[in-house]
Amino acid sequence: MAEAAIPRTVETARSELVKGLGLLDSTMIVVGSMIGSGIFIVSADIARQVQSPGLLIVVWLMTGLMTMIGALSYGELAAAMPQAGGQYVYLRESLGPLWGFLYGWSMLLVIQTGTIAAVAIAFAKFTGVLFPWFSSTAWMWKMGTLGPYRLWFGELGPYNLGLNTQNLLAIVSIVFLTWVNTRGLRTGARVQNVFTFAKTGALVGLIVLGFLFATSAARGVNFTDFWRHAGFSELHSYAVGSETLWIGTLTLIGVAMVGSLFASDAWNNITFTAGEVKNPSRNLPLSLALGAGIVTLIYVLANVSYLNVLPLAGDPAGATAVERGIQFAAEERVGTASAEVIFGSSGAIIMAVAIMVSTFGCNNGLILAGARIYYAMARDGLFFKPVGSVNRHHVPGTALVVQCLWASALCLSGTYSQLLDFLIFAVLVFYILTLAGLFVLRVRQPELPRPYRAFGYPVLPALYIALALFIEVQLLRYKPQYTWPGLLVVALGIPVYFLWRRSTSRAAA
Repeated sequence: MAEAAIPRTVETARSELVKGLGLLDSTMIVVGSMIGSGIFIVSADIARQVQSPGLLIVVWLMTGLMTMIGALSYGELAAAMPQAGGQYVYLRESLGPLWGFLYGWSMLLVIQTGTIAAVAIAFAKFTGVLFPWFSSTAWMWKMGTLGPYRLWFGELGPYNLGLNTQNLLAIVSIVFLTWVNTRGLRTGARVQNVFTFAKTGALVGLIVLGFLFATSAARGVNFTDFWRHAGFSELHSYAVGSETLWIGTLTLIGVAMVGSLFASDAWNNITFTAGEVKNPSRNLPLSLALGAGIVTLIYVLANVSYLNVLPLAGDPAGATAVERGIQFAAEERVGTASAEVIFGSSGAIIMAVAIMVSTFGCNNGLILAGARIYYAMARDGLFFKPVGSVNRHHVPGTALVVQCLWASALCLSGTYSQLLDFLIFAVLVFYILTLAGLFVLRVRQPELPRPYRAFGYPVLPALYIALALFIEVQLLRYKPQYTWPGLLVVALGIPVYFLWRRSTSRAAA
């Protein structure tokens, strides 16, 4: 009975939002939110873990498979419940308000805002290639260092707290894009479309050049023994803290997918803006499928392109990009190393500009979409009431400002890699729960209008859940420092939810 006490006012709020997003805009939000800095960076870490060109591609193919299944399955939920808040609404309706709140809580506290902060820092980091004044070592105000902390699940930190020129630029970019999105939905959508077309074109150009200027040395090394170390019965050494363990190939693929899953995440962001999409029963499922499919294809081809110009293995002390290979690309910048082989010394500058465009556009999509979650929560009485209002441009201005403030604060707390450490585990938890909710709704609400039904149901959604659970178990076993912090963040939301419910009930009384 207590569950029914939460007011369901999201529907009335929809009239305050403007339906200004067509199919192109929606697809660009999917593509633009997914393509950030990850595809240019994370392949180095994946390559060091798998030690195999074939397994590098398998990791990206498996990530693409999961992304496509998720997008095709979410299409049913999006078409059936085209409300602001998206995944928050699906969890609320299928599993109950507590799970919706925990999702929104986690998104605000670390997942969405942490991603915004990390992508903004990546933008500032690559700006530093052109303008060295922007640096993580150029401190303007250093508060101190926290950690490292040795906990039972691993070591956390150290975290340098304060303001340097790099995170200053990151914060300025977040504030600017937040301001842009407070000016109206169409303004944010236009910025999104321009930057998404630009960065997609740049990435496609890099792929084409990687095939045109493939080096015989790289192709000979990578493709002659493409499937080395890829046997299902083969064991691989894997470092867990100070201990070295031996793990199987399937387990290796699972733990190596952390980076690729992060690079492919945010495909669900269009669901947060569902209340502003024209003809949502058609455009939401289509944009999810088209956007996820486009990015998956680009990502796989990008990694084949890297293998065309750079050897997988390399020497960390190598003087050139070819000598360092994919595994030891300078500062993990595989995209930059590939461009240096193709363009020479100017490659670093060309890629820095491309990644600046990519990260800037990515953050615009994340900022635009993320605020709609907290807006929907506030309309349900699960967040501060002013956050559930829209400004004179018919966008959730207060929610955008709250998101901006917390993401900016996170920029002061760490580096790009530190901000990403414990995102993926928590993200997968909620993907699993949402797809489980798809099954629940089919049973509990068979009469719910479903303009689109999930492709491959029930096999494909069940496959996604099984694959995600396998990855989560392997992360708990072999990357505990990436998992337990995320679980703690989610768990902390449980008492907050009941305290909020109690205070809301008292206020209503």
